[in-house]
Amino acid sequence: MGKLIIVVDDDEDILDIVSFHLKESGFDVLEYTTASDLRRSLKQHIPDLMILDLKLPDADGIEICKNLKNTPNLRNIPIIILTGRGDEPDRILGLELGADDYITKPFSARELVARVKTVLRRKDPDQDTAIIEVVGRLRIDRQKYRVTLDGNEVNLTSTEFRILEMLASKKGWVFTRQQILDALWGPDKVVVDRSIDVHVKNLKKKLGTARGIIQNIRGVGYKLDD
Repeated sequence: MGKLIIVVDDDEDILDIVSFHLKESGFDVLEYTTASDLRRSLKQHIPDLMILDLKLPDADGIEICKNLKNTPNLRNIPIIILTGRGDEPDRILGLELGADDYITKPFSARELVARVKTVLRRKDPDQDTAIIEVVGRLRIDRQKYRVTLDGNEVNLTSTEFRILEMLASKKGWVFTRQQILDALWGPDKVVVDRSIDVHVKNLKKKLGTARGIIQNIRGVGYKLDD
């Protein structure tokens, strides 16, 4: 069995195209056109990733994303949101709520599959990696994909985890926004710098009293410093 992907979109043509290409790439796929069908499915199936259209007939995709991230057994599902080209506020809000990536319509099905694979790779790091400790309080377990602060687990999205892991791998090193974009999504993906800023903002908020270890270097990027 391949990894399970849930695709939610009220456009059946999009569902057919996305589902076909995902299945061709070895994924198992469940397709839904409404939020109510999705909710029923989640009672039985926890997917490895969800592709979520923000404009559904019976619910706001932003609210669905928010509810998922506030539900303990569902909050760690990576989400790729689908938006129209004019939906930048919704796209940014989706990232702020914890979505891992976004893609705008119309889109290339091959590119979407590539992004699915990228997000899943971020969720499943190599098993031979080590533990990174920061300031004696923050512990990054790259094998278990787990972050703890003062012994308490910090629930991060896969993108937030990868950004923290990247910054912590070279303490004091300044990573440009472009370097972070390339490391997370590859050089061919068109993503605005603002996306990185939103993810870092969310990450710092979740780190609470340790948020100061991530520093913004104006006009350049970010670094992590003890």
